[in-house]
Amino acid sequence: MIARRRVFLLSPASTTGKRAHILLREEARFPLAQRLRARDGAPLSDVFVFLSGLYFRGKLAYARRFGVEAESIYVITAGGGLVGPETRVRRAELERHARVPISMKEPAYREPFARDVRRLARVLPPDAEIVLLGSIATDKYVGTLLEAFGARLLFPPDFVGRGDMSRGGLLLRAARDGVELRYAPVAGAVRHGPRPPKLDPRTRVRE
Repeated sequence: MIARRRVFLLSPASTTGKRAHILLREEARFPLAQRLRARDGAPLSDVFVFLSGLYFRGKLAYARRFGVEAESIYVITAGGGLVGPETRVRRAELERHARVPISMKEPAYREPFARDVRRLARVLPPDAEIVLLGSIATDKYVGTLLEAFGARLLFPPDFVGRGDMSRGGLLLRAARDGVELRYAPVAGAVRHGPRPPKLDPRTRVRE
C-alpha cells in the first residue's frame, strides 16, 4: 500500500533586492558572503533566509516542522526549477538567478519549473497532497501547479489578505506551537481578500 505524502513547495526569495546586492557585492566579507564564494557554496535555505528574512524563515521552519520526510520540501527558484532547501549554491549561480525574471513569459524560468513540476507529479503517490507556501494571487506558480496536481494542490487560506511579514509570523507561530494550519484546494479558491486582523504581538516569535 502506498503511504500518503504531503509535499511543501516554497515560493522563492527575491534575488534582485537590496539584501541581494549586499550579499553579492565584491567587498562583502561576512560569513554567508564568504561561503557563497567558497568551492562548496552555501545552502540555498541560508541564502533565501538572508534575502527574504521573516517570510522565508517562516516557510522553511513550518515545512521542516510538518514535513514527514526529508524529500518533502522543494523550493521554487528563478531558472533552476525545484530544488531541495539544502542544495548548495555559489555566488555565480545566484547571480544567474538574479538575471531571470520570475514570470511565466520568461522561458528560462518557466521551462525548468514546468519540467520539475511534471517530474514531481510522476513520482508522487496518487493521493499525495501538495501544499504551496506562497502567494496564489498571481500566476507565477499556480497555473503550472494546477495543471499538474489539480485538486491535490492546497494552500493555507489564512494567507489570503496578508502581506509577506504577516505570513512569515503566522508560519513561525504555527511551527513553534506545533499546530498545523488548515489547508484548502487552490482550485476555485478566493485569491484576494480583505486584510485579516493583525497577529497578537504577545505571541510574537523572538529572533
